[in-house]
Amino acid sequence: MCQSFLYPGLKPNSSRQNIIFSPVASAAGDFYFYTMLLLSAIRNDAAGIVQDLAKRNLDAQPIVDRILELNASRRSTQVEAESAQAEAKQIAKQIGQLFQSGKANQANALKEETQALKLRIQDLVRELEALETQEKEALLSLPNTPDALVPAGNSEADNITISTWGKKPVLTANKPHWDLTEIYGLIDFERGVKIAGAGFPVYTGRGARLQRALIQWFLDQNAEAGYTEVIPPFFVNEASAFGTGQLPDKEGQMYHMPVDNLYAIPTAEIPITNMLRDEILASKDLPVKYTAHSPCFRREAGSYGKDVRGLNRLHQFEKVEIVCVDKPEKSAAHLDEMVSHVGSLLESLGLHYRILRLCGGDLGFAASITYDFEVWSAAQERWLEVSSVSNFKTYQSSRLKLRYREDAQSKPALCHTLNGSSLALPRVLAALLENFQDATGIDIPDVLHPYTGFKRIQ
Repeated sequence: MCQSFLYPGLKPNSSRQNIIFSPVASAAGDFYFYTMLLLSAIRNDAAGIVQDLAKRNLDAQPIVDRILELNASRRSTQVEAESAQAEAKQIAKQIGQLFQSGKANQANALKEETQALKLRIQDLVRELEALETQEKEALLSLPNTPDALVPAGNSEADNITISTWGKKPVLTANKPHWDLTEIYGLIDFERGVKIAGAGFPVYTGRGARLQRALIQWFLDQNAEAGYTEVIPPFFVNEASAFGTGQLPDKEGQMYHMPVDNLYAIPTAEIPITNMLRDEILASKDLPVKYTAHSPCFRREAGSYGKDVRGLNRLHQFEKVEIVCVDKPEKSAAHLDEMVSHVGSLLESLGLHYRILRLCGGDLGFAASITYDFEVWSAAQERWLEVSSVSNFKTYQSSRLKLRYREDAQSKPALCHTLNGSSLALPRVLAALLENFQDATGIDIPDVLHPYTGFKRIQ
């Protein structure tokens, strides 16, 4: 079996596998195909899967038991339905032969006797459909299995700081960014509320210019690092949102347009990764590396106070994303490269930051391992998350039916997918304004001068 199917950290001869859950939304047959490995793994080593998912502070035993129960019932019902359909087919053949022999009375009598069988078949088909739906829902309720490096834990309090860069700035002036944006005419929050509501800011003047400069610089840096720039759609269909794991886990956080059944993207990861959905890539064409800038839309509600004030939490914001697709044996190295790349961007901007390895309890539903980047906000005296870099291993590719082939004679194998923010704009902008302020203005990092056309806001 291909090593890409294995649980992280286990040897290739292990019976435990890392295919999680994944129907391709277009067809029931695809759903069954892509759950066979998971169902087989659960039957062979249910205890091991439960143990792995315990890292997420999740008791998966009831779910696993339910999956096994539903799978057994579905298979039994399917056998019974197929047997009944075969019997009905055989009887129909007999009826035809009786009619051909001129024995209409016997044929009609036999037809009447088969009515109960037809009703039974209808009941079995309905029962089978219900069991298939329940099995699908149960399988989809299981998150991805954590990587061996992921620590157990219940919440963000259990995340591990793995590195810190720079020092906390010492300010001669100490105003939060929501005051600075008003003083220097950079962002109009009140007019944003008038136009759309809270969480939809209007960037103005040099604020808009600085935002655009950051976007362009991020894209240029990503291109130099080997990522191909794309401009994807900003709305996606249900299959796309399912493929990358936003559905059914995060539907409440997305803006949905029911007339067209489209979703406004919460991250460019969704359309970028779905560019490769249902494709078999040649080994020679790997890795595939994309970057894109997009607006992002999120309905999620935050807490009150400074946690959501200003740019800290928005419903619409800008972000530059990086996505990587490659063979399973290379994904860990790509993760390290992506983490290093995001760190280099923050260092070039002169922002004090730290990197956290998320614990199981704080890990996203689809991720196998995630590193969060947080920058220090001097005026707010708190850390602000600006990037998450994740390896999803085969979680997304199994849903996307995204595979690669070593050569023409090889069987297709699932790719690994990775993505990261490079970077999310609002909190980066907030940190720049706060950390580089003085009594008379705000300095702009040197790397941005060719993009802004100015070195200082005053």
